[in-house]
Amino acid sequence: MKQKVSDMMVTLWFGGTFYTMNREGEKVDAVVTERGIIKALGNVSELEQTFGSEITEKVNIKGGFAYPGFVDSHLHMIGHGERLIRLDLSEVDSAMTMKELLMKKVEEAEAGDWIIGEGWNENNFSDRKIFHFTELDEIAPEHPMLLKRICRHALLANSKAMELAKVQIETPDPQGGVIVRDTDGLPTGYFLDEAQELIKQSVPEDSRQYLHKALTKSVDDMLQLGLVGGHTEDLSYYGSPDRPLQAFEEVIDGQKKKFRAHLLVHHQVAKTVEQEFAKKFSEHPYIELGAVKMFADGALGGRTALLSSPYNDAPETNGVAIHSEEELAEIIKFARSIKRPVAIHTIGDLAVEYALNAIEKYPLIGELPDRLIHVQVLRPELVERMKKLSLILDIQPSFVATDFPWVEERLGYERLPLAFAWKALLEHGFVCAGGSDAPIESVNPLVGIHAAVTRRKLSEDHEGYLPDQKLTMFEAIQLYTSGSAAAINKQDRFGLIKEGFAADFTILEKDLFTLKGNDIIDANPIMTVVDETVMYEQ
Repeated sequence: MKQKVSDMMVTLWFGGTFYTMNREGEKVDAVVTERGIIKALGNVSELEQTFGSEITEKVNIKGGFAYPGFVDSHLHMIGHGERLIRLDLSEVDSAMTMKELLMKKVEEAEAGDWIIGEGWNENNFSDRKIFHFTELDEIAPEHPMLLKRICRHALLANSKAMELAKVQIETPDPQGGVIVRDTDGLPTGYFLDEAQELIKQSVPEDSRQYLHKALTKSVDDMLQLGLVGGHTEDLSYYGSPDRPLQAFEEVIDGQKKKFRAHLLVHHQVAKTVEQEFAKKFSEHPYIELGAVKMFADGALGGRTALLSSPYNDAPETNGVAIHSEEELAEIIKFARSIKRPVAIHTIGDLAVEYALNAIEKYPLIGELPDRLIHVQVLRPELVERMKKLSLILDIQPSFVATDFPWVEERLGYERLPLAFAWKALLEHGFVCAGGSDAPIESVNPLVGIHAAVTRRKLSEDHEGYLPDQKLTMFEAIQLYTSGSAAAINKQDRFGLIKEGFAADFTILEKDLFTLKGNDIIDANPIMTVVDETVMYEQ
């Protein structure tokens, strides 16, 4: 059920508790809104007395607990929808189960169809098995197969897919990527980072109808989970950027569906988007263009995150630089030329160092801050350099729960004090924004909040991984409210329940400030309000 509030209505929201998030513990009984903006807050009787003649609508939140609307600061919305549509391998806990699911998918497929799976993770398997292309050929001898690893920095392909991609023994590794090979130099079917594009480019282009379906699935799911918005990067993965942009326009129409989408723009399509679409989306009430996105390195899972010293469990490598330092600087120089900030994927400490070198060379222009995404491994001197810049740190608390304890194998103990160090970053004065990187992790913000305050998996019962880095509940909620607002320089309009701020609310059936451990996950959204409109109701 969607309850629409017209421009002329003054609405009283009551019947529960509204946490303002202006300061810890501050709460009110009711809120008055008008034309999508919070007009006043206080207790019900005072607000009825003050605005009684103006109030044309009353919404009872039925004993719920309201917070400023939760926003996921980093994800891939169409990709999240694809995970809901396609074969989801993210919960598979054995190679045998993965094989069985793939065989079933092949049986259902039409002749020649690509078999595409999402989210496998060998760290969930007792034997850490990574399939060889010959094993995938046994499962799908007539179908090209592409299986994306959970981190999306690696994929598996069978020989049919490699044949279509024209990948052979003499095919060189592309810049920023690795074709994993056996001792004879033959590709094994395992492709890392930029090498993935060799396979992906052979997959037929998704239809516009498919993109519309995937994005609709994604937005509906996010609203149901209490999210009012997301900062998403989708524009370079589906052919011409006009195709995903059209899907966003059609799905988030401002009538049937309201959702606040902030679109990061991959550097490969940034020039086209700036020239052809920037003016159009500068006037859209729910969709806007943001920073120029780029990757400095890969991921820890596939050992392609760029570290300043070799991996503890693979001393022959220290990761992969997606771009040379010179190339990275040139991309940032271009972003400055169109007066855009940058959002840089930086997981390893050497990737952070390269990013800082380039940002310092080409300082920020304009109001929006630059963003470092992930910042999972740091060094003390990098933190000091970061303090001197206008930076927002996009962090994903769920990675702590899913990546430990194997992260310790990758990094060794000496690097752990500044690994996934969310509390330390806050104490250093950084503004951190919370996201999921969906479809890599669950888009559910309660999963992220749980990970931020417990630093452990739902199935575990211990003190937490690096427990001194646990956040308080107030700090964890801020990641998804004022933190996400600050990431797009809108902390004066979003992220608080306060007069003059947007009427966006995430309303849960339980009080997060009274919950501990796994009970956090059961807080359950009962209403999601975007721009004074109930977009989801339990």
